[in-house]
Amino acid sequence: MSERSVSKRKQQKRWYTVQAPEQFDREVLGETPADEPDKVLGRTIETTLGELKNDASENNTKLTFKINEVASDSAYTEFTKHELTRDYLRSLVRRGSSKIEAFVTVLTTDDYRVQIQPVAVTTKKADASQEKAIRRTMIDLVEETARERTFEEVIDSVVEGRLSSAIYGEAKEIYPLRRVEIQKATLEARPEEVAAEEEATVDVDEEDVEVEEA
Repeated sequence: MSERSVSKRKQQKRWYTVQAPEQFDREVLGETPADEPDKVLGRTIETTLGELKNDASENNTKLTFKINEVASDSAYTEFTKHELTRDYLRSLVRRGSSKIEAFVTVLTTDDYRVQIQPVAVTTKKADASQEKAIRRTMIDLVEETARERTFEEVIDSVVEGRLSSAIYGEAKEIYPLRRVEIQKATLEARPEEVAAEEEATVDVDEEDVEVEEA
């Protein structure tokens, strides 16, 4: 390929301004180049909550967004993941304390499936029954949150710390806690994907039914 052809291809590329979802105030996440708008779709952008809020104290929270729409020179995104950095998680655990985790998959009121992973760190070593009770509390509160809220509301509760605060408030009655965090929240399926899975399950169940002839 000649240098002129390469130069022409570069000139044909446009830069698209990538924006966060409306719940994150359409903050600019950066720019991405492409020679066709469709090639921008599906790209992921990772940033920190600190960069979005211009607050360095929030840099231990990573956020991932996926481009799902392109209009003119703008690329719009949807939230896909919230995750705490490994260094921050390691800093929470002290020798002689307990780290209690849970993995909860929930369906929001608007049919988004999300996996939420809370983690609680105790001040001292808890026994097995106390750890079990704290884990049960975390699971119950995550499920309750999803049962009453939309996807956007659940993510707001995670990002703004309301869910972890609610867990802390109840679980500390079981055993003294040093910290409760949501270490990860991941979008697993959108409403249309959930509906398609349910439809496929129903079709399989119907095929499995044996009809006895008289």
